[in-house]
Amino acid sequence: MTAIVLHSYSHSTELQAEEKRTGSIRGQVIDADTQAPLAGTNVVVVGTKRGAATDLEGHFDIPNIAVGYYTLQFDYIGYAQLRKTDVIVRSERITFVRAELKLFPLEMEAITVTGGYFTEVEDQPTSAINFSFEEIRRAPGSAGDVSRIISGLPSLAKVDDQSNSLIVRGGSPVENAFFIDNVEIPNINHFPTQGASGGPIGMLNVDLIQDVNFYTGGFSSVYGDKLSSIMALTFREGNREEFDGQLDLNFAGFGGVVEGPLFLKKGSWLLSGRRSYLDFIVDVADVGSTVAPRYGDYQGKVVYDISPDHKLILLGILGDDHNSPHREVAIENDMIVYGNQDLYENTTGINWRALWSKRGYSNTACSYTSAKFKEDFYETNTQIHLLRNRSHEQEFKFRNFNHFRLSKQHSIEFGLEAKRLIADYDNFYAEYTDALGDTVPAFSLDEKVTAGKLGIFVNYIAKPFLRLITTLGLRSDYFSYNEKSTFSPRFAFSYWLTEGWSVNGSTGMFHQNLPLLLLSPNEENRSLKDPVAVHYILGIEHLLSENTKFTLEAYQKDYQNLPLDSSQPALFVIDELFYRYGFFFNHEQLIDMGKASSRGIEIMLQKKLARDFYGLASASYFRTRYQDGDEIWRDRVFDNRFIFSIEGGYKPNNKWEFSLRWIYAGGPPYTPFNIEKSKQINRAVLDENKINQARYPDYHSLNVRFDRRFHFSGSNLVFYFSVWNAYNRKNVASYFWNENENRQDTIFQWSLLPIFGLEYEF
Repeated sequence: MTAIVLHSYSHSTELQAEEKRTGSIRGQVIDADTQAPLAGTNVVVVGTKRGAATDLEGHFDIPNIAVGYYTLQFDYIGYAQLRKTDVIVRSERITFVRAELKLFPLEMEAITVTGGYFTEVEDQPTSAINFSFEEIRRAPGSAGDVSRIISGLPSLAKVDDQSNSLIVRGGSPVENAFFIDNVEIPNINHFPTQGASGGPIGMLNVDLIQDVNFYTGGFSSVYGDKLSSIMALTFREGNREEFDGQLDLNFAGFGGVVEGPLFLKKGSWLLSGRRSYLDFIVDVADVGSTVAPRYGDYQGKVVYDISPDHKLILLGILGDDHNSPHREVAIENDMIVYGNQDLYENTTGINWRALWSKRGYSNTACSYTSAKFKEDFYETNTQIHLLRNRSHEQEFKFRNFNHFRLSKQHSIEFGLEAKRLIADYDNFYAEYTDALGDTVPAFSLDEKVTAGKLGIFVNYIAKPFLRLITTLGLRSDYFSYNEKSTFSPRFAFSYWLTEGWSVNGSTGMFHQNLPLLLLSPNEENRSLKDPVAVHYILGIEHLLSENTKFTLEAYQKDYQNLPLDSSQPALFVIDELFYRYGFFFNHEQLIDMGKASSRGIEIMLQKKLARDFYGLASASYFRTRYQDGDEIWRDRVFDNRFIFSIEGGYKPNNKWEFSLRWIYAGGPPYTPFNIEKSKQINRAVLDENKINQARYPDYHSLNVRFDRRFHFSGSNLVFYFSVWNAYNRKNVASYFWNENENRQDTIFQWSLLPIFGLEYEF
């Protein structure tokens, strides 16, 4: 009895101590337009009597805040009010918050709600969404992977649980760009798909991400050489005051983060390292013919303040990936191909940010990217050496962006980009039977390819009268490989109708160069035109309350100059990644006669965490098609037609959080096998009379998650447990030809999958 009383007393004392533990909130407030600090901004911790005012450099400090989650409110005369949610205060830790306020005429208060929970991008009034670090970290079904969070949006097709490929409004994985602190990153995934932006596992450590802006169409002329989407991320700065550390164990692997101040506190450094652990478990447990991939990543950011107006940012991201399943593993797991993969990808860049006397700023970045592919793939049944890939692709990049405020009603953005591409290919493609049953002869690609890219852009942002904001942009790009120049005019507007209501629209032309991997096999490909897409977007927004926003958007996207293989006119080359082995095959005879079209309507309701509940519900209906070489319009392989998604979470207190995500999507099209021909040669042969005329069963899945926070003296622990596909739905990923049994068989997506994670801060 005494032991029970002592235990209860000890437990109660620990809980009381945890409740009394405190941390601090520090940060900086700047003008969103010019990046200049805003002195005298009023900062309030909502729901408390605590707050602060910013100093001459825009900094503020609120010490001794009880552990928990808070909302910060920022007020400055002549600027729109801003609220930052999900500000987590941890035991004896400093939480840094960066706030950007926007100029806001006082007259506007009569026609719009100024709750300030949503981050708006002035020159991107349509097809944009922002996620904070905490929204990314806690998302159910994400496992700390930023691409899996984005995949729940209505603009993205539902393809496969095991892929991070972003299919945006009828686009493809080739059509997406990623930027971190003004440095372009070609691919943010482990085991990257060469020539595209997809992969199975995210490479970025979300603990380094400050926020994400994702643009699904109609983006400004600041971004080029992509047809569908832009993901612009910001890595947070390291702790400028003291050393901090963190240990992690989650789905992506195990590792840690360390950070601290530079000498004399003139900046900070932030480093992360992770490695997968499934291969360790497989080796130790001796689970037979199972082989787990091995991968790791290392990333960091160093910030140095040259002066109050000039800052240098050094960024580095490195990934190495290895996989070597044997033929026995492939047979047991119904794998069509097997082989060895050794991949290395890295990007290193430096960015110089300069402020222009409170009128504007510039970001100038130089970076280097290297991607090495050493791959050998064999057909499981025949053991044919299907592909030998020895590639080294390098990019040297320069990017300059400038923003200048001419007046309160007028701003201009301008800049340029230059790239030098060097690709060494020593590849062999064996003779194989293509998707339609025709024999394609063997081919070798042994070539060093060089090319240059140059782009210039300008944006003019105007507020001609009180309710209207317009952005007029022009971009010009040159690609030395085909010696062609392109011009891309773009226009966007936002008009406030009445209190809380606005109508937004954008249109423009978007050009993109084809990957060198597709162009290199034939010298005649130098004459191919660059693919082009024209976007038309119109939408409305309504603030139902200061923390809840309703959005409705309709879009039309028309493509031209897409590549087709004249020997396979019915098939769409860009979609080959989905109906073949996951990589581009040799295509010697490409023509630029392909067309495509995508149109749809999207509805989204988003609620920010104001108190204890947050959520996002969305629905979309769309149609995406392509015109083949015979001028026949066909459905593309990711034409789900409709998608519905709902996710949300509940925080009953500062320790617990419960969340879920449910997605329902229509089955995408596929081409059924020609059963008779497939049986004759015992390999998959598609029915060329039924290209993409069949559909997979509808997809639906539920992901649930709970988080528990522990606050100790001088350290903190976050434990989370998640279940993917909680009711174990058998979602079909694809059908394949089982060459061991000479029949059609099924590959399913992930079954019920429990996942846990630990984050220990010290």
